[in-house]
Amino acid sequence: MSTLASELQADVDALKAAGTYKRLNHLESPQGPRVRMEGRGEVIVLSSNNYLGLANEPSVVQAGVDALHEFGAGTASVRFICGTFTIHRELETALARFVGTEASLSYVSAWNANEALTPTIAREGDFVVSDALNHASIIDSVRLAKAITKCTTAVYQHANMDDLREKLRGAKDAKRRIIWTDGVFSMEGSIAKLPDILQLAREYDAIVVMDDSHATGVLGKTGRGTAEHFGVVGEVDIITSTLGKALGGAAGGFIAGPAALCDMMTQRSRPQLFSNALPPTVAASSLAAVRYTESHPELVTRLHENSRYFRSAIQEAGFNPLPGETPIVPIIVGETALAITMSEMLLDRGIFVTGFGFPVVPQGQARLRCQISAAHTRDDLDAVVAAFKDVKRVLGS
Repeated sequence: MSTLASELQADVDALKAAGTYKRLNHLESPQGPRVRMEGRGEVIVLSSNNYLGLANEPSVVQAGVDALHEFGAGTASVRFICGTFTIHRELETALARFVGTEASLSYVSAWNANEALTPTIAREGDFVVSDALNHASIIDSVRLAKAITKCTTAVYQHANMDDLREKLRGAKDAKRRIIWTDGVFSMEGSIAKLPDILQLAREYDAIVVMDDSHATGVLGKTGRGTAEHFGVVGEVDIITSTLGKALGGAAGGFIAGPAALCDMMTQRSRPQLFSNALPPTVAASSLAAVRYTESHPELVTRLHENSRYFRSAIQEAGFNPLPGETPIVPIIVGETALAITMSEMLLDRGIFVTGFGFPVVPQGQARLRCQISAAHTRDDLDAVVAAFKDVKRVLGS
């Protein structure tokens, strides 16, 4: 074994000894409220971003199958070399309409979309400020922009508008000011203070960029995201989001904003210039998911109802999830080893919910992140609560 391999194996062994090693579970059926898991049979899923239950919706799946026959497996190169399939343009038109912008541009992942954005739009002399709990892809995007463009950057305390104001005030001499925030913070389930951020942006002539990955298809009366939730659709300068969660669950992401932005991203963003286009099967299934969401607003209503029901039931069972109104219900347990132990005990009881610990979340704030879907039945949710209560009894906590 090479020196590198032996060192890495020692690191893996240390994780196992500490009880923080995360094993992968293998699924034998499509993603849904219940799945067949290798060696365990059927389990209830509370670890999926399949918020609307569309990952296995027949019309969404069939759209991908049809596109495979119509367009083949993929472009076999990047879009500016081999051309853009019509299905990509149809999808991007639909996404822009859905989130309330002039245009959109698809990427192979939301990570790529975020990574592409800041280095492309930021320039030397600009100032980029980011929420402390923003997604890792935003953090890396800002770091990359700083290295490439020599812009200045800062981090403001999570959801602290006074701190954001101070950061913006201190950057009054910057050529441009860019505020980066998640719409929904994935590990907390909290929602950005978007109206306050927009007000500060007006006061300090700043650009607002929002990653709405956990809000697209989730928040707002019709699932149009954080902006709809607060009644400010069309007021956010740039929105990035994903196609890998509520909108079909396959893969892909997008940037939405002015047409000139998307045109420039096509010309200059390196993940767009040097990566193959989104597979047409995924583009087609995502387009079908957008259309399905638009024509079935009752799915979003059911998601909100299920989220409220579960949050209330788990609190009555003696647990204290972080406060919120999203389908993300994090239950803080403290140490990483305990979160993983509880996750495994719940899996033994037929409940698939993931334990998260450091470095995904801060030390001492390990948690079980429960994610609710419109596809869950009340019986599903009651079974989850019963399993949590039983684990609590066994652990004596």
